[in-house]
Amino acid sequence: MADVEGPTPVEGAEDDVEMEGATEEGDLTQLEPETPKLVLFADLVKSPIVEVITGTGDDRQTYPVHEAVLLKSPEFARQISEFAPGGPRQILFVDSDSDAMGSVIEYLYTNEYFPKKTSASRDAPLQTDPRLPSPDDEGLGLLVHARIYTLADRLGLPELKSLAHSKIHRTASTAKGELAYARFVYKESSPEDNTIRKPVAAFWATRSFSLRHEAEPEFKAMCLEFPQFSYDVLQLVLDQQEKSRRQTTGGDDGPSRGPTVVPGSTRKRQRQL
Repeated sequence: MADVEGPTPVEGAEDDVEMEGATEEGDLTQLEPETPKLVLFADLVKSPIVEVITGTGDDRQTYPVHEAVLLKSPEFARQISEFAPGGPRQILFVDSDSDAMGSVIEYLYTNEYFPKKTSASRDAPLQTDPRLPSPDDEGLGLLVHARIYTLADRLGLPELKSLAHSKIHRTASTAKGELAYARFVYKESSPEDNTIRKPVAAFWATRSFSLRHEAEPEFKAMCLEFPQFSYDVLQLVLDQQEKSRRQTTGGDDGPSRGPTVVPGSTRKRQRQL
């Protein structure tokens, strides 16, 4: 900022000169934030190709991806940094689902993946996925997004995790499909990941009295295979009963006016019963 012309300073008043860069109000000029580097799509596709290899056997899939796109993932960036000069430019994820990896790569290029939301509305449904059966007794629609969620966690992509989780809540299924999804979550996710685990437990805690009759053998098998699932569901059922009792009789702290399950833990999506 150019200095404003003013009266001649009084002799001996040099110490009263304002600090350089100060405004007329005496506040320090705010530093201009650093402008992020503009990266055009053309810049991305000019970068060298890296082969991302997923799956094994008949499920093996190779995705040629531009390096600059993969660098958005901290895990991909780490592996690229370890490439030997003149060596193969390949990243191996043979234990990951090939379709989930394809969706991750689609997201890295476009910030979205199929099926997309049908509008910008918060509760907008997803596009119809012709790959899914109807009714979806195997929970395939839920598993699409659950696999992307866990892979995004592994790759250090929190925004993709959030996107996949939001799509789980918009995917219809059946009781059997819900249990297939619950089995995947309790098998593949971290025990500390309440973001994806707590809604599963809360969903069954609030609906198990009706849903278990549609899939009782599967529900029993799930409880026996994953005792933590049984405990999480039972804990929420007992909490719900305790809160209901307090609403009726009033406890030491007076009647409970809060929700009967964890806020935000139940899914807002249609059921196929």
